[in-house]
Amino acid sequence: MTKAKKYDFRVVQVGETWKTEITRRMTATKTIVSKSHDGFASEAEAEAWGKQELPAFLTTQAERNKRKTEKQLKAKSIADAIAAEALTDEADALSDDAQQIDAADSADVVED
Repeated sequence: MTKAKKYDFRVVQVGETWKTEITRRMTATKTIVSKSHDGFASEAEAEAWGKQELPAFLTTQAERNKRKTEKQLKAKSIADAIAAEALTDEADALSDDAQQIDAADSADVVED
């Protein structure tokens, strides 16, 4: 089994010009274009742009992924806090109900 890069670039000729595409391996058989630039006069120019742009693109992706992860963790911690508060409120309500039942039972005992 070969080890393919998740992100790479390819250079294709479009008519008289060249186009560079930054690609992402979505599955083993499917590749999608994440970013492209066309209008290069030569293949060398297109390849140079791809070599320069790929690391910058990967850095941007890493920063974006980090921001999204932080946002998800913050949302999860807020949701956990709300759930914990709801459980506490429910436990307090059950405790109050139990005290009222005990008070009603002891009142019945006193009357007998």
